Amino acid sequence: MEILSFEFAAGEIPNKSAVVGCVGSGDLEILMQPNHSGQIAIIKVVTSVDGSQQRWKNLFERIFSVDHPPAVKIDIHDFGATPGVVRLRLEQALEEVNSD
Repeated sequence: MEILSFEFAAGEIPNKSAVVGCVGSGDLEILMQPNHSGQIAIIKVVTSVDGSQQRWKNLFERIFSVDHPPAVKIDIHDFGATPGVVRLRLEQALEEVNSD
């Protein structure tokens, strides 16, 4: 079990929270809440896969290099999800918090 932390420059603070996915075999859960303490995205990953910090860092950098994320706190509970599943769940959560 490993706990990882990341921070990225962010845009606006959203008005909504989101919960997507579920922790189970090969999947993950993402809890996303507005971050009212500044324009920064704070990400905490709890993963069952030890030694995966660089993989997570690369994934987040790819996703957030095009567009800054909203100012959110993201909690990810991972049970060995593939990078494709992580990206899908992140996009689902971001769509939910950014919807009107």
